[in-house]
Amino acid sequence: MNSSKWIWRSVSIVSIVTTLVLLVGFIYAIKDVNAPQVGTEAIERPSQQLGEGVADSMDSKKEYKIAAIGDSLAKGTGDETGSGFVKRSVEGLAKSSGKKTTLLNNLGINGLTTDGLVTKLDEEGVQYVLKQSDVIILSIGGNDLFQGAQLLSSAKGESETSAGAESTNSAHEVTAEKIQSALPKASAQLKVVLEKIRVINPDSYIVYVGLYNPFGDMKELKTVGNEAVTRWNNVALTTINKYENMTLVPTYDLFTHNLKRYLSSDHFHPNAEGYQQIANRIVQGIQ
Repeated sequence: MNSSKWIWRSVSIVSIVTTLVLLVGFIYAIKDVNAPQVGTEAIERPSQQLGEGVADSMDSKKEYKIAAIGDSLAKGTGDETGSGFVKRSVEGLAKSSGKKTTLLNNLGINGLTTDGLVTKLDEEGVQYVLKQSDVIILSIGGNDLFQGAQLLSSAKGESETSAGAESTNSAHEVTAEKIQSALPKASAQLKVVLEKIRVINPDSYIVYVGLYNPFGDMKELKTVGNEAVTRWNNVALTTINKYENMTLVPTYDLFTHNLKRYLSSDHFHPNAEGYQQIANRIVQGIQ
């Protein structure tokens, strides 16, 4: 009899303890669902992915320090005023933003190709300028695709007739075969250029000026030139899309139906009006 009572008491006590344990576990489970614990790694990851410098928009800067690098378009060849799109962009940005805007240096070189620029980016002086810049304007690729057409402005005193003849002869040196053969290597070098500039200055805003086809009015070069320029710009975009503070300014549409209006007499570089149109795009791209 006493033995039976002891057994039932033991069973009751075990049942009560088990019930309490289950109840406590249930309460903790409900609490965890409603207010889950977040680890340190989960909290820190978003800020690590964002990266330093990317969060700082151009609007937060008190002034703009600008550098330009690349080929003859960066230099402004073909513009009789010598301003090109670089000086025009600096002036336009200062006017539209109301902020102090300074051109640190224009490192544009006539005839420069992607190969040459890759080497140039290893120079200490070039790196110094780029590291000080808030905005880096880049123009490169035209000399790679359109070999033989990178004419310089006519020498002082040279007649318009002789300059026109030189332009025509040089334009005919550009062939569909040359354009197609240059595209693979040059486009690969473009990726190297963009990524090297990004490493040199991780916080700068890089503006790459896209290509246009200066020979879109020549039957034998219109289609192949348009296709090459389109592929080139797409390669640039693929690289540019990897970064927050890098953009491509399109120029193809500006020149396609306005070659006579926007090209200089050498049939390759923009004239003053053409450079102004590009500068307008650059300012829009920065802001």
